[in-house]
Amino acid sequence: MLTEQLTPRQKQALQTKKKILETALELFSKKGFDRVTVDEIVKKSGVSKGAFYVYFPSKYDVFLEKFKEIDDFYADFFETLSQELTFQEKILCLIESQMIYLRDELGKDLMRTVYMSGLIQAENNFFTNTDRKLYKIIQSLVTEAQKNKEVTIDLTSNEVTMLITRCMRGTLYDWQLFEDGYELLEESRKFTKAILRGIQI
Repeated sequence: MLTEQLTPRQKQALQTKKKILETALELFSKKGFDRVTVDEIVKKSGVSKGAFYVYFPSKYDVFLEKFKEIDDFYADFFETLSQELTFQEKILCLIESQMIYLRDELGKDLMRTVYMSGLIQAENNFFTNTDRKLYKIIQSLVTEAQKNKEVTIDLTSNEVTMLITRCMRGTLYDWQLFEDGYELLEESRKFTKAILRGIQI
C-alpha cells in the first residue's frame, strides 16, 4: 500500500513504529542490547508501553524488523543483477552489496550488538532463519548454478547455501574481532572466492 493511500491514522501508526524502531536501535548501539529495557525505549521515544507491544512483541523483535528491511534491500539489489553474470559474479556482487550496506547503514557498533543478541536468542533467530529472503535468494542462485553445472552436486543446494551464508557471517564476525585495519570488503571477497572455488565443478 502506497503511503499516499493511507489514512491519517495509518500514517500515524507507521510514524510511531518507525520512532520506536529508530530509538531502540540507537539505544542498543550506545548501551548494548542487554542493558536497554522496554521502559527506557518507550520513555525516550515518547510512546506508551502498550504502543510498543502493539508493534513489537519483545525488544528482540526490533532487530527482526530491521533485518526485514535489510532483506528487502537484498531483494531489490538481486533484481538489478544482470543475467549475463556467472554464478560466482552474482554471489560476489550480492555479498559486496551486503557488506557495504551493513558497514554504512548499521555500522560496527550496532552489528556487534546484533551478533551478541543473536547468540543468546533461541527462538526466531535471524541468523538461523532459512525462510529469510537472503537465504532464498542465494539458494535460488545455487540451484540454478547446479543445473548449469557451475557448482558441484555432491552437496545439496541447502548445504551450499549454508556454506555461503556462513562465509558472510564469519566475515562480519571477524570484523567485530579485529581492529580498524580490517578491510571488510577486501576480506569478504577473499573468503568468498575461496569458498566458491571449493564448490565449483
